[in-house]
Amino acid sequence: MWQFRVSMKIKAEYKVRSMAGENVVIMQGTVGCDMTRIISLNNTSLLLWNALQGKEFEVADVANILVETYEIDTEIAERDATAWVKKLHECNLISE
Repeated sequence: MWQFRVSMKIKAEYKVRSMAGENVVIMQGTVGCDMTRIISLNNTSLLLWNALQGKEFEVADVANILVETYEIDTEIAERDATAWVKKLHECNLISE
């Protein structure tokens, strides 16, 4: 199973903005950037992003936020947290 075992951080140059009713991730101050790839965040992803931006975190921290916010058990929260962190990693939005 794929796991992160180190602390990580959302890269500071990325910010979330509301555009056309969607929460999208943009890179601050980039002129002529590649706009062929848009990263949209659902409400849960936005909650996690806002709670963790600017902080060092691990998958367990993400899972704890999910457990505290929603009525889900720890195993489901850990699975969802791992998937969320994996997606951020694939999109190069976090640093380790």
